[in-house]
This record gives sequence, structure tokens and C-alpha cells, in this order.
Amino acid sequence: MNTILVIALILAMIATLVALIRGIIAFLQTTKEDLNAPEGSGPSRSRLKQNKMMMNRVLFQAAAIIIVAILLLAKGNG
Repeated sequence: MNTILVIALILAMIATLVALIRGIIAFLQTTKEDLNAPEGSGPSRSRLKQNKMMMNRVLFQAAAIIIVAILLLAKGNG
């Protein structure tokens, strides 16, 4: 059981890193047009992607924390 949880933890950490990198890349690709867009024009495609990647990062981090908590509880009971 612990082996499966450790593998799941590693996958969650890798997914967190990938989401973080993709979010940073989306942030760096923000163009001057996006920055100078008029008020009320809504979020640009780049900003929506940034938001999605950062939300994914938070979800993957939460999954990793939950897996660590389960591992600690299993170790405490064993």
C-alpha cells in the first residue's frame, strides 16, 4: 500500500511542477496587446490559460498533501 501511495505522491509532485512551469510560460507569453487591452474587454486567452494552470497547480499540491497525510497516518498506525 505504501508503495502505491509513494508512486502517487511522486506523480502528484511531477504534475504540480508541470502545471507551475506551464503557468509561468503562459505568463511570459503575455503580449503588450494583452497588457494594453481596454477595461471591460474581458480576460485574454493567455490570462485564462494562466489561471487554469495555477488552479491545476493548487489542486495537484492539495493531492500531494493529502497523500503525505495518509502516509503519515499509515506509518503512525503501523
